[in-house]
Amino acid sequence: MPAKHAIKEFVSDAYYHIYNRGVEKRIIFQDEQDRAVFLSYLKTYLLPKDKNTLSAILANPKSSPREKDQALKLLRLNNFADTLTLLAYCLMPNHFHLLVKQTDLMTIDRFMQSLCTRYSVYFNRKYRRVGGLFQGLYKAVRVTTEEQLLHLSRYIHRNPIILASQGSTLQSYTYSSYPQYLGISHADWIHPKDVLAAFPKSGKGGYQQFVEGSSNGDGAMLIAKLTLDEDSS
Repeated sequence: MPAKHAIKEFVSDAYYHIYNRGVEKRIIFQDEQDRAVFLSYLKTYLLPKDKNTLSAILANPKSSPREKDQALKLLRLNNFADTLTLLAYCLMPNHFHLLVKQTDLMTIDRFMQSLCTRYSVYFNRKYRRVGGLFQGLYKAVRVTTEEQLLHLSRYIHRNPIILASQGSTLQSYTYSSYPQYLGISHADWIHPKDVLAAFPKSGKGGYQQFVEGSSNGDGAMLIAKLTLDEDSS
């Protein structure tokens, strides 16, 4: 029997929860560099490609061979800025969550193939290992209601709650999009407005209270079909 959400039903102009973890639940983000590299790949794929600047670097006789090589790689790299929007994310030691909206039918599949392959090559080279890094193909499930969208963003942003209980806070966890939602930081490749539109108030009366408050038990039922039973372990 196929794993839960391994069979994907993609449609255009739809929201999806995407997630995967390390094979045998192994750690896939061992240090800050690993997390920074993964996020840099997200940024490169999701920000519009500056083709004019990259082409100018290639045409400039004063550009170094290293600069030209990097510019050429970036020009050849897949880009999904026009077809994929990232609403929320969270990186945990052995898994990750992404909340996205795709406009084209197969954008997510192409995006995830590029992202996971590229990161696996980086990880295996760094740690001198071979073989698959992730537990099979990524999982993807469509978000069909606004309530699911809101509670899924809450679920994603609360993933570090165990780590936060060890001395930090959800707001200070820098490997999720939660700081962007609170206005603590900003990144052009993260787009929280579709979620925040439901929270006209700021601070304790708005999204922060929704995420950090304790009166959202009904959300578990809303997102039960959007997650694995043990995807946070």
